[in-house]
Amino acid sequence: MPLDKSELRGLLPHAGAMCLLDAVFEWDETRIVALATSHRLSDNPLRREEGLGAVCGIEYAAQAVAIHGGLLARERGSLVKPGYLAAIRDLELAVDYLDSVESALVIRAEMLIGNETSLLYAFAVESNGSTLLAGRVSVFLTA
Repeated sequence: MPLDKSELRGLLPHAGAMCLLDAVFEWDETRIVALATSHRLSDNPLRREEGLGAVCGIEYAAQAVAIHGGLLARERGSLVKPGYLAAIRDLELAVDYLDSVESALVIRAEMLIGNETSLLYAFAVESNGSTLLAGRVSVFLTA
């Protein structure tokens, strides 16, 4: 079942324009697929004078991971543990800037390992079937 931006805001610690994702289209125990169009906005909070660097796609992926954790916790009837991005590995950038991408971004994340204290996700940010950036993120969970 798709989730819209208002539902996503309830699952993220970010407020206002820092909620970068527009919708979640699919999710299950290990995967999430989200959509974003905020990369094209001139007032994107991550954008700099030269544009929205592709490395900012990591934040899009991290938000998908956070929403995934919130959805899993809600489904299990448990509290969401706050998490902090601990590491980024195997990052591959196929573009320099995201704001030059005219179509929507599709953010895919898959949990590879998860336990009470940490998570490891593989992610890809795509547009029109092309991968713009991909890698892995490690998340440290607090008590």
